[in-house]
Amino acid sequence: MLLANEEGAEHAVHAAGWFLEHAWLIPVIPAAAFFLIILFGKRLPKGGSEIGLASMIAALVIAAGTAYQWIDLVGSTEHAEAVITKWVWWQAGDTKFTIGQHIDGLAVMALLLVAFISTLVQIYSTEYVRGDRRYTHFFASLTLFSSGMLTMVLAPNMVQLILGWEIMGLCSFLLIGHWWEELPNAKAALKAFFTVRTGDMGLLVGTAMLFGLFGTFDILDINEMAAAGEWHGSKTLLMAAAVALFIGCIGKSGQFPLHTWLPDAMAGPTPVSSLLHSSTMVVAGVFLVARIYPVFHVGLDINVAGSHYNLIAIIGGITVIVAAALAFVQDDIKKVLAYSTVSQLGYMMMGLGVGAWTAAVFHIFTHAFFKCCLFLAAGSISHTASHHSFDMKKDMGGLWRKLPVTFAAWFVSTLALCGVPFVSGFFSKDEIIDSAHAYDYTTFYVVGIVGAFMTTAYMTRATYLTFFGKARGGAAHFVAGEHEDEGAHDEGHAEAFADEHADVDHQIHAHAHAAHDAHDAHGHDDAHAPAHHGRPLPFAKTDSAWAITLPLLILGFLAIVSGYLNAAPFHIEKFHEWLHSSIGIELPEAPKFEWGNAAPGLALVLAGFLVSLYISKAVYGEGASPLKGLTKRVKVFGAIHTFLVNKLYLDHLYEKVIVRFVAYPLSKAAYWTNQHILDGAVNGVGIAGKKSGQFIYKYVDQGLVDGIVNGSGTAARAAGGELQPVQSGKVSLYGSLLFGAAAVAAIVLVLVNS
Repeated sequence: MLLANEEGAEHAVHAAGWFLEHAWLIPVIPAAAFFLIILFGKRLPKGGSEIGLASMIAALVIAAGTAYQWIDLVGSTEHAEAVITKWVWWQAGDTKFTIGQHIDGLAVMALLLVAFISTLVQIYSTEYVRGDRRYTHFFASLTLFSSGMLTMVLAPNMVQLILGWEIMGLCSFLLIGHWWEELPNAKAALKAFFTVRTGDMGLLVGTAMLFGLFGTFDILDINEMAAAGEWHGSKTLLMAAAVALFIGCIGKSGQFPLHTWLPDAMAGPTPVSSLLHSSTMVVAGVFLVARIYPVFHVGLDINVAGSHYNLIAIIGGITVIVAAALAFVQDDIKKVLAYSTVSQLGYMMMGLGVGAWTAAVFHIFTHAFFKCCLFLAAGSISHTASHHSFDMKKDMGGLWRKLPVTFAAWFVSTLALCGVPFVSGFFSKDEIIDSAHAYDYTTFYVVGIVGAFMTTAYMTRATYLTFFGKARGGAAHFVAGEHEDEGAHDEGHAEAFADEHADVDHQIHAHAHAAHDAHDAHGHDDAHAPAHHGRPLPFAKTDSAWAITLPLLILGFLAIVSGYLNAAPFHIEKFHEWLHSSIGIELPEAPKFEWGNAAPGLALVLAGFLVSLYISKAVYGEGASPLKGLTKRVKVFGAIHTFLVNKLYLDHLYEKVIVRFVAYPLSKAAYWTNQHILDGAVNGVGIAGKKSGQFIYKYVDQGLVDGIVNGSGTAARAAGGELQPVQSGKVSLYGSLLFGAAAVAAIVLVLVNS
């Protein structure tokens, strides 16, 4: 129950702790920090990063307190109600526009997740972007980025949700294009902005339709009325609203076919990629579906008997397979992870589409830890070992001994991503697949297990290219440099060492210097030592600095243990207990876990590892193999490879067909309008003004005004000429004239008065 006070604020009547009632501070603190960084950051010793980090730590403390009190509230009541606080900032008739907080299990999960991941990313960034020419602006945008996601998560209404949604869109543009001097980075930022804006049109239209159907923007009221079947209009209108809203989610969460911006977004600094792909921005679309799930559940007939296909499940399933296929042909390690994110977001959407709401939300939770860890590990490799390059084929390989912490974090996170038993990803992803099987969504069950095979295969390829085999390019330089340091104590081996590694410098010049020069152009200091600026952890002398490896250790640990909050094989359902009251509809019970049902998926995971390992060794190893050059010898394989390398030609479709035949004609029409109508009107006014000026100058100024002035001058000169003889200088003449004038005046006076 809600109660409005005299000042226009609304708050929950039931008792709640301080943190629950003041959770609105969580996004406010980083938002305030953004302005402080912009105003004073460059004057501070750490360039403003200390403000951003302090604000995220403060937000994390409040989020942790909120989570603790929510769990306590859930444990003490049978049905915990949402803690809602709202302030009215504008009212139009009976419609109130509010801002505030809506705290329930779903919001608490996301608040804690975003604040925690953002804090680790800020710690990581202090080392990764040290020396960057826009260091202060980077932390300002990064802090506001997190604030936008937190604002959206807390939103009690669709208007505030859109506010947070758009803040993230703006910050993603700034962060992806952080190094805008390089044209590809600027293009990637614009591509992300415009692609997401395309989907956002659906969000705006859908929100307007929700207001028309339910008469309110309040999320709690919308969910309750949708679940109860109480809305104004037909079921078709509700379905149309759900479709429009989902289009917005497709754009934001990189679902097929609007996923093309996400891999290009890797142009931004790696901490940005990590935050964007793990807990903010791309998760926003999935969160929105989960937040107003009754609208989609009723509008799209999710989990209705006899209906085993709906828009959300179909788009999610396609995204799982398409993105996994595209990950196979990437040489850039960050782009492999980007397509992996797209594929995992497909799993989340597919889970929501088959009715596995808790499993889908739980996958948001577990995925954030291992995906953030993978991206930060990729940044650690680039920062320390591959001469600032992300190319696995040219500048990596043979690094697992030299980067022990980075490799360990990468390895356990890869296991979690692949869904290997007893690590976090297994518990969340397997429940989605198992739910699809239990609810008779057979097609999506097959998609789920095939996707598991593909995930394991492309991650095995990426792991092999990065950490195993022969060191190449920048990695060879890193390995050789370390050997040189170790051998420097033995002068007798110095010459032999130089001969043995003579080819290494050639590889460096060929493969790594271009990336290095581009990196230095951003204002970074050049350094080839294992730890560029800070000291490594004591037990990993050759790894990255502690500010990079410490977040990796924390995230790697959570990639293992976070799944045990909802571990079906062990009958642990804490996550479900904390979240079950977040939506106002009854969902089917989660299927009971059975190893027999999980066996097909696990078998394919193992097969994906073995097959990919064999192919990777054959194709990328030093020995001869019939698999090398197969795509060049066999036309079918070559065509498939080309099709995937060109990203299904979707970019060609968008940029060379849709944009050319839509935007180009529009731009030409706008140009013609500008030249012939707008410029014509302006030029016409100018010509008319010119002619008017000429007329006025010729006839009014020259003919009339100057004529009168010149005429009066001529008359005066003529009169002067006539009167000139009078001024003879003779006093007698002047006296005669004066006497004559007086006589005339006297006569006139007499005549007037007679």
